[in-house]
Amino acid sequence: MKKLLGASALALVCIAASAKAETINILVEGGGEMLQKAAAEKFTAETGIKVDFTVVPYQGVFDKFSAEIASGSSAFDVVTIDVVWNAKFASHVEDLAPLFTDAVRKDLPPALLADAKIGDKLIGMPAWANAEIVFYRKDLFDKPEEQKAFQAKYGYPLAPPKTWEQWRDIATFFTRDTDGDGKTDFWGTDTIGSFSEEWMAHVLQAGSPGVILDKDGKVIIDNEAHRKALEFYIAPHCVDHSVPENVNEIGWGEAQNLFYQGKTAMMKFWAHAYKMTPADSKVSGKVGVVPMLAGDAGIAAIPGPWYNVVPSTSQHKDAAKKFIAFAIANNALGIEAPLGLAATNSAYNGYASKPGYEHFTPLLETLGAPATQGRPMNEKYQEIVDEAVLPAVQQALTCKSDVGKVLTDAKETIEDILD
Repeated sequence: MKKLLGASALALVCIAASAKAETINILVEGGGEMLQKAAAEKFTAETGIKVDFTVVPYQGVFDKFSAEIASGSSAFDVVTIDVVWNAKFASHVEDLAPLFTDAVRKDLPPALLADAKIGDKLIGMPAWANAEIVFYRKDLFDKPEEQKAFQAKYGYPLAPPKTWEQWRDIATFFTRDTDGDGKTDFWGTDTIGSFSEEWMAHVLQAGSPGVILDKDGKVIIDNEAHRKALEFYIAPHCVDHSVPENVNEIGWGEAQNLFYQGKTAMMKFWAHAYKMTPADSKVSGKVGVVPMLAGDAGIAAIPGPWYNVVPSTSQHKDAAKKFIAFAIANNALGIEAPLGLAATNSAYNGYASKPGYEHFTPLLETLGAPATQGRPMNEKYQEIVDEAVLPAVQQALTCKSDVGKVLTDAKETIEDILD
């Protein structure tokens, strides 16, 4: 009987302890759960704080968090948000400045640290980051006959491109009719017409102090760097004819598929795709990677980081902040996930020399390049892109409009949006 009572008492103690154990809920899209799951499991094992994930599609993160803000209460203690939403949610989240120790600051690419700051607040901690780098077909670049023909035509050796000029030359060189039917069926590269981020990366390479807006919020989309970058961006389509013609129908997925299907010799694409090249694709085992292209200002890209933020309405703020600090300290755990991404230099450097992670060195060089920086931190950023920036790129890709006028018109539209 005493043993029974003892067991019952022990069970009651365990139940009580379990009831008091803290749980935090993280709102995230699917890829983000995979990248943070290992850190969450380790965090729970070491602290006893349970971590639950609410997983929704990409747009669902924005919609659910917006609904929580409107209601004045939150079921979430951490929300993992795309950098494009940082400005939108900045006034509804905690200041995480105390988590940004000197060690953390030194371990983050400068662009990621800059994007975390909205006004006087550090509103989120980077969870992972990505950037476009250059992918190329090693098997084609290494062929002696291709090297000889390229040298004869352009006067310099065939090698992975570093500059705008080299990109255009190589893309033109590889564009050809491979089956002799009189129609081009293999292209040097692609041009993405359904997104504008790639063009904005070239704007930074050209030396603009920012993309679309400067640090003071002034509209600069019509400056010389934007013009030069747009002329370069449309040239493979409008001048060189080294890309498929349906440019405005090509997005990230279409560009990736063209490369995997063996239809293009090069692409500028998000670095994570290197590790995810399908084993049955025509380019499997034949892909090389180098940093993003360089213009007058050097290498530059628009990073794609996601940030962990703590809603001001969270009921477990201390536990949430503990998790975020733990996650950045154990950031390398995300590299073992399918997407294989992290945010810190140390996490990437720890894997860069391992087979299968050859893309990490060019990714780090691109993320850390002095000219690399994020999108404008403005609440109306997405509206600006949808109503002015993307239409300007697509208008230029008709090859019938003056680039200067296209950008001047876009500036007027943006100023109307901001007024």
